[in-house]
Amino acid sequence: MKYKVLALAALATIIYSCASKSAVVTAEPPKVEPPVATAATVLTPELAEGKSLYENSCARCHRLYEPKEFSAEQWKPIVLRMAPKARLNEAQGMKVYNYVTMQ
Repeated sequence: MKYKVLALAALATIIYSCASKSAVVTAEPPKVEPPVATAATVLTPELAEGKSLYENSCARCHRLYEPKEFSAEQWKPIVLRMAPKARLNEAQGMKVYNYVTMQ
């Protein structure tokens, strides 16, 4: 009995390994879009300092929002409210505001 089971298992393995591989469906590789060329934004020293202040002061407590997520009118109360919490003086807060609204 054991001989018949082993012979049947061996026969099944041989048949499976010799089966046609053409039935295997292969998917096409995903199409990759070419990268979009963007113009590099040149920051003035004041805007670069605003960016640095924004990234280093604001990121200590929460995630950084993209400057384009809010309009200039929406950024104004945000910066006014958050600058004291980030221990930024008025001039530093203005640099952050100028940076996030430059877009």
